[in-house]
Amino acid sequence: MNAHELPPRDEMMRAFMAGDASYEGVFVTGVTTTGIFCRPSCPARKPKPVNVEFFSTCRDALAAGYRPCLRCEPLKPLGEAPGWLRPLLRAVDEEPTRRWLDADLRALDLDPARVRRWFKQHHDMTFHAYTRTRRLGEALGRIQQGETVTRTAFDSGYDSLSGFNDAVRRLTGDAPTASRDARLVHVTRIPTPLGPMVASATDEEVCLLEFADRRSLSTQLRSLSRHMPAVFAPGDNALLEDLGRELGEYFAGRRRRFDVPLLAPGTAFQERVWAALRQIPAGETRSYGELARAIGRPTAVRAVARANGDNRLAILIPCHRVVGSDGSLTGYGGGVWRKKRLLDLEREG
Repeated sequence: MNAHELPPRDEMMRAFMAGDASYEGVFVTGVTTTGIFCRPSCPARKPKPVNVEFFSTCRDALAAGYRPCLRCEPLKPLGEAPGWLRPLLRAVDEEPTRRWLDADLRALDLDPARVRRWFKQHHDMTFHAYTRTRRLGEALGRIQQGETVTRTAFDSGYDSLSGFNDAVRRLTGDAPTASRDARLVHVTRIPTPLGPMVASATDEEVCLLEFADRRSLSTQLRSLSRHMPAVFAPGDNALLEDLGRELGEYFAGRRRRFDVPLLAPGTAFQERVWAALRQIPAGETRSYGELARAIGRPTAVRAVARANGDNRLAILIPCHRVVGSDGSLTGYGGGVWRKKRLLDLEREG
């Protein structure tokens, strides 16, 4: 496939008519009767097939004279919070210990059911569960910095010490004092042109970056927690903000290497493979066999492939740069179509 080759028209038409979100990033559609282009998953009424043409990128659609759809907003990174929700997210950031009620949402002219649906779709938890878990994460961070459990509990909006203790046990499995040695890992979502990504980081190192729809995401989180005693809680920190900025520069073609510090604990073999992956320059690829030879284990091709698949830091540790011995795009946890887009992006950069 060259950089602008598309799937067969019949396949794209079926995906567009079905609103198939798995084709996000593969193509956009231009509707000749309206002059508008849309995402594959656009919920608007579908046009007649004769009035639809397909493009590889938004840039191609714009060059052909189409305007972006106001409903599905194809120019926005996938997963970005909609405008109606941003005031609430800003308020949560400004008051991380606040206990939110449905009445508070209505006071902001927000429908609690609509807010709940968005958080379930994008965070796999309700808004109230999100803010509660975030509040607990902030509290555990304060305890680890030396504050007393009692003061932290009441400063975090809890009415009783026992209620705070119970909430921490549900989150961590331990009492607050036993969580002093566990590292606090902030978890957030970062919108990208290829779909939202889930990112996790301590205050010092990024330890996970995966596409949100990857099936093994929960497995990756469990694997990470086995290697480091940690409490995972929703929220941002300065390092995750740096990561979001660097990813934005990468997808805009302005960055070839990432500067954020990484934490990638694994077996000695896995860590050797991941270190070798980071030596593959952007715009280049290696076969699994070449990677095995690079680490001095030429017969361990299958083990190298498994370690490649176990990588928890997509893009940052560039497992997408490994291809079949014949140059074919073999399996990728985020989807082969994403692998192609990432390689195209790096080759064009």
